[in-house]
Amino acid sequence: MTGDAASILIVEDEPPIRRLLRTTLVAHDYRVHEAATGAEALSALRHHRPDLVLLDLGLPDVDGLALIGRIRELGPFPIVVLSSRGDEGAKVTALDTGADDYVTKPFGADELLARIRAALRHRLQQQGAERVFTSDDLSVDLMRRLVKRGAEDVKLSPKEYDILEQLVIHAGKVLTHKHLLREVWRDESVDPQYLRVYVRQLRQKIESDPAAPRHVLTEPGVGYRLV
Repeated sequence: MTGDAASILIVEDEPPIRRLLRTTLVAHDYRVHEAATGAEALSALRHHRPDLVLLDLGLPDVDGLALIGRIRELGPFPIVVLSSRGDEGAKVTALDTGADDYVTKPFGADELLARIRAALRHRLQQQGAERVFTSDDLSVDLMRRLVKRGAEDVKLSPKEYDILEQLVIHAGKVLTHKHLLREVWRDESVDPQYLRVYVRQLRQKIESDPAAPRHVLTEPGVGYRLV
């Protein structure tokens, strides 16, 4: 999928913000559909089947978090949430409900476009486009469970690999602490401090400078993202 082929549904009830988003996206060769309410959004999803949804949580007819669940029932559309709710709790809830990413208003065009590109790449990975992930000097072969940094093999513990595997499968998407604890430990009640310890150990092995990571980034209070 390339930028000029991708279509995006903007779900936003404020006309000035909708116009700004449309202008920005069209200038970067995206095709755009618009909806001002949750009902219009669901209708547009059924008729247009867009490649990605930009979703404002503050809609007049439905709670945005509830709408995420409705969208998920219709198909695996990547969802990037736009909201003025900057608190960590709202971010975690949106991501755990099924959003792929979360951008807090006000946001810059470059940041928004980068998040859109990452979410579209994640959709391709979900569809099985690639089983080998590469980024700069990092290579992860999910089929053979092989990890390399440059030409060197990286030896990971089972938990370190399981964390990295989740990050690779969902590359570009923010994974919450709750998601990683559920998938790696099979128990969401595990102390997140264990996760932080393993992520620190993982960075020691795959990052050229663990103190300034380029691959596994922290989303403060929310979780981690592989870029």
